[in-house]
Amino acid sequence: MRALLLAFPLLLANTAVVTGDNPADGDRHPAGEVTIPPPIKAMLEAAIAAGNDAEVTTIVKYARTADPASGDAVAKVAEQWRDERKRAHDTRIREARLFDLWRGRAELGGYLTTGNSETAGATGVLDLTREGLQWRQKVHLQADYQRSLGITTREHYLASYEPNYKIDSRRYIYGAGQFESDRFLGYTDRYSASVGAGYSAIQTPAMKLDLELGPAYRYTAFTDQTEQSSIAARGSMDFGWKFAPGLKLTQVASAYLQHYNSSVSGTTALAAKVVGPLSAQLSYVVQYESMPPEGRRTTDTTSRASLVYTF
Repeated sequence: MRALLLAFPLLLANTAVVTGDNPADGDRHPAGEVTIPPPIKAMLEAAIAAGNDAEVTTIVKYARTADPASGDAVAKVAEQWRDERKRAHDTRIREARLFDLWRGRAELGGYLTTGNSETAGATGVLDLTREGLQWRQKVHLQADYQRSLGITTREHYLASYEPNYKIDSRRYIYGAGQFESDRFLGYTDRYSASVGAGYSAIQTPAMKLDLELGPAYRYTAFTDQTEQSSIAARGSMDFGWKFAPGLKLTQVASAYLQHYNSSVSGTTALAAKVVGPLSAQLSYVVQYESMPPEGRRTTDTTSRASLVYTF
């Protein structure tokens, strides 16, 4: 198909010569209806059969330039195909059942050392997204666990659910509920709830950037037996960049700002495709607590390597 597109201007020139005395008039039926020249029609049908919207757009562009009469007919066929595809897409989503349409990624990493030191650790992440016509739903589950010389040295658990109501292709209203536990950062249980506005600042095949901001409520049970609940401001960023074939850089960060114990978390990851849906990933995680219990550090970092399966 790419070779045909490269030869497209030449094909159009040849077509214009054989369609009639006046090439600009195109090939017409007796009733005056413009027909699409066979070479152009063949390429258009191939692009439509492949479902390649970019190639369909290219064919329409060159057809309009070389022969406006038949170019209009090509554009009409392309527009009808897009309308039919959108109707089929919307119907499929409307008729989908509760457990249909979910897409996501599963990440798994671990290590084990024996001999002079005995250390075992594992990390697991599951991200699920369901795109509807008006609603988007996101689920995030994460667990990190590590033991060294028989002593647990890291234990972090997180579960969140976020529904989004789409105002248009870029703006949305979000709700977010989250549970988190990390006794090494100084808390055993933390519940957060938030609602606010979201905006997709960048939407391209190679790059995306989603920003969210809104008020939140948080309850935290600390390891020193104290409890805290307060109103906070929540902000988040979700950035992804496919900067080379098979390579993707992501940065996910969120912050809860409040009078007592604000917190910030961020994950930077670089993933390289291995084969099919399987990728190898290196990531660096930072978690910050402004006022942890006495004896706890404010910042915790984790570096890890893992395999990621996308489905």
